Amino acid sequence: MEKSIILKNGIKEFSLKDEKIIALDNVDLEIKTGKLYVIMGHSGSGKSTLIQILGLLDDLTDGLLYVNGQEVSDYSENDKADIRKNEIGFVFQSFYLNPKLTAIENVMLPMYINNSIDSKDRRKNALKLLTRFGLENRINHYPKELSGGEQQRIAIARALANNPSFILADEPTGNLDVKNEEIVYNTLRNLADSGKAIVVVSHNENIKKYADEILIMEYGKLRKEI
Repeated sequence: MEKSIILKNGIKEFSLKDEKIIALDNVDLEIKTGKLYVIMGHSGSGKSTLIQILGLLDDLTDGLLYVNGQEVSDYSENDKADIRKNEIGFVFQSFYLNPKLTAIENVMLPMYINNSIDSKDRRKNALKLLTRFGLENRINHYPKELSGGEQQRIAIARALANNPSFILADEPTGNLDVKNEEIVYNTLRNLADSGKAIVVVSHNENIKKYADEILIMEYGKLRKEI
């Protein structure tokens, strides 16, 4: 079943001293499963704000946000947390792995707050994810013992721990060399082909060849690249 996140007339404003900053200016966007979307734009254009809105980490000033057909703008924080837990995974430029946990323990972490995953299945599920990304020989390694590319793949595996429909990735290759960048991009492309919706914010032009749709943010406005 196709799932979606739809933003209609999205406005996000911030106040900075006496100045009003418009981070999102009447943005319309539809994200569907099975596709990889790339959002590009200069620093300060509103890209990260858009990701936070789509991921229910921040609230709109005005406009409507639908997740799988349900308008969620007025949901409680607990209800939004439930949606994030079940439907949305996040990947960031900084890997945010727990340095005191092994690779497999880092991937298992989100499962501890998901009552639908039996405790005896956590390690098995985490191992399947790490094996999927070619990391089965790294499961007992700590982050400091892993390359940047390996750490980012573990972060992606962790984002998939609760089998979300949507993966939101903010500059996921910003700390990687060209070889590992390509591995991560191929990983994200494969996830889209497997039925996930992937949204990647990036400055990197190399991501374009992996995308189904390229979107440009300029001063809070969003447009498709022609």
